[in-house]
Amino acid sequence: MARTSRRSFLKLAGTAGAVSAFGIAGCEKGGARVVVVGGGFGGATAAKYIRLFDPTVQVTLIEPKTHFTTCPFSNLYLAGIRSYDSITFGYDNLRDDEGVIVVHETVTGFDADKKTVTTDKGSIFPYDKLVVSPGVGFKWEDTPGYDMAAAQLVPHAWNGGPQTKILHDQLRAMDDGGVVIIAPPANPFRCPPGPYERASMIAHYLKYNKPKSKVLILDSKDKFSKQGLFQEGWQLHYGDMIEWVPRSKDGKVVSIDVKNNTAVTEFEKHKAAVLNYIPLQKANDIAFTMGLTDALGWCPIDHKTFESTLQKDVYVLGDAATVNGMPKSGNAANTQAKVCAAAIVDELAGREPGVPTTTNTCYSLITPVYGISVTAVYQLTDEGYRGKAGSGGLSPLGEGPKFRAAEARYARGWYGNITNDIWSRT
Repeated sequence: MARTSRRSFLKLAGTAGAVSAFGIAGCEKGGARVVVVGGGFGGATAAKYIRLFDPTVQVTLIEPKTHFTTCPFSNLYLAGIRSYDSITFGYDNLRDDEGVIVVHETVTGFDADKKTVTTDKGSIFPYDKLVVSPGVGFKWEDTPGYDMAAAQLVPHAWNGGPQTKILHDQLRAMDDGGVVIIAPPANPFRCPPGPYERASMIAHYLKYNKPKSKVLILDSKDKFSKQGLFQEGWQLHYGDMIEWVPRSKDGKVVSIDVKNNTAVTEFEKHKAAVLNYIPLQKANDIAFTMGLTDALGWCPIDHKTFESTLQKDVYVLGDAATVNGMPKSGNAANTQAKVCAAAIVDELAGREPGVPTTTNTCYSLITPVYGISVTAVYQLTDEGYRGKAGSGGLSPLGEGPKFRAAEARYARGWYGNITNDIWSRT
C-alpha cells in the first residue's frame, strides 16, 4: 500500500470537508485547538502565524470561498492594468506548507458555553480559542432603494469577487461621454482612501478609452483620506475629468433609483452611465450571530490581545473590530493578526502576552506610475493605538514624477509581499 505524506493527507482532507478534518484533528492528540473564521487578510494571517509560532497547535480555518479576491489592487483591475486572476489567491499554501486544516463551509452557529462553532453543512468544530475575522457587512436598510438585489445592478464592489467583476464589465459596456458616479459612505468604513483611488483608476481607464466621459464623486463627507494628495494628482493627470462634491455642497446620496441608474441627493438627481454606490458599513452578519457586536454594529476588543470584550476566548480581527487609532485596512488586519496569534500562543502556554506594536501602510495609485502613501507605527496606550512620534508619515505634496513613480513601485512591492506573506501564489 502506498504511503501518503502528511502534507498530501492534509490537502486531501481539507478539500473533503469537516468530517475528514476531524479525522486529522484526532491524529494530533494533546494539541490545543484554534478555529479561525474567515480567510481574508486577518483570518488567513492568524491561521498561518499561530502554526508558525507553535506547530503543536491544531488550526482549522473555515472559509466558504475556495479563492480570495483582494480589495487592494482591485481598482487596478477596474482600470485594465491587472487581471482578475492576479488579485485572486487560493489556500493550498496554508494547507500544504503551514499545516492549517482548511474547510470550505459557512459558519452559521456558535455556542460559547460548549466552545463550538457549526456550519451550514452541519459540521461542529470545538475550539480552545476562536478567531473571527469576517470583514464588513452593509447597512442595506439605511439607503432607500438599495439592497442586496439592487447591488447586482448598482454594484458596491466593496467585497472582492463577483461585485468587482460587475463594475469592471459595466465600465467596458458604457458609451463614451457617460458619467461614472462613485458615492463613498460616511466613516467608519473599509479602506478610507479606496473610493478615491477607485476614482483615479477609473479616470485612467476613461482617459485612454472613453475620453469624453467623467467621474463624479458624491461624498457623504466633507473631507477624506489623503485629500490634498489626491486632488493634486487629479488636477495634474485628469484636469476636470474628476469632480468631487462634498456633503456640505449636496454630495450625500440619500436614495438610489436602480431602475434609472440614478443617485438622489437632497436637492438633485444624478443619472449615471455607471453607478458605484458604497453603502454604510458594519461588522459582517456572523459577528452579530456570535454576539460580538455593540450598539454601533462593530466588535469591541481588548487592544492588547484582540480578544472580544463580549465573548471569552473569542478574538476579532480586521475590519469588523473596533481598533481605536487604526484604520480598517488589509495591512492593519495583517499586523493585528500577528499580534493576536502571538497572544493566543502565549495564553495557551500559560504566558502573559507581551505589549504589542502594530503598523499600517496604505499606498494609493493615481496613475500606474504615480503613487502616494501613508504609513504609521502604533504603540499601545490606555485609549487604544497611537502613532509613535517620528515614525511613518504622509507623502509630501509637490513632489515630482520620479518620487511618485518610486511610490508606485513600492505599492506593487507592498502588494506582492503581503499577499505572499499570507497566501503565496497558488
